[in-house]
Amino acid sequence: MDGNSEPVAFSAAERRRLLLGRGRRLEGITLAWNVVGIVVLAIAAIRAWSVALAGFGLDSLIEIGASVVVLWELSGAGEARQRRALRLIGGAFLALAAYLTAQSATVLITGYHSGHSVLGIGWTAVTAAAMFTLAIGKARTGRALGNQVLITEGRVTLVDGILAVAVLAGLALNAAAGLWWADPLAALVIVFYALREAREIFLPGLLAPRAAAKAPEVP
Repeated sequence: MDGNSEPVAFSAAERRRLLLGRGRRLEGITLAWNVVGIVVLAIAAIRAWSVALAGFGLDSLIEIGASVVVLWELSGAGEARQRRALRLIGGAFLALAAYLTAQSATVLITGYHSGHSVLGIGWTAVTAAAMFTLAIGKARTGRALGNQVLITEGRVTLVDGILAVAVLAGLALNAAAGLWWADPLAALVIVFYALREAREIFLPGLLAPRAAAKAPEVP
């Protein structure tokens, strides 16, 4: 029995090491992509004076923050560290929702018409594909590790991909049919996803003490 237990333990430890390495690589790719994205989006947003592209640039900045948080968390385990990392990611969701709500409302009220951006359309299309692929990888790796922080940040990446599709649709409709309002309306869809994910992070923590107090004692 003792002779068989050591290889199994080593295999489990080696698998965890490989999964942690994969998680770090996924976060590193996301981080690098969004650093480049901020530069590309800044150029595209200034050229077209597009609020959607500017908002997507802010989303990329939030994604950078979330990736840094996860890389920091993966460098050492611990419940307190995971809770802190999850709160930071939840804060990023709330910041994204607040910004998109304010910007979309401003554009709709003022009737602001942005210009066309071929660069913005191309970048958001490629980014959508990249973010969806990275989100799948993070979700699978996070589940295999049992790491809720990586799973949650994978949802941040998924929202980033959804936002890319929404911005792409708004840019394309504006360029093809002159539907300037499609851009801010598409951005408002992302607010729903961002708030839902923030609720998943913060609300269970708020309800946990009440649930524990009401739970019947087990004899």
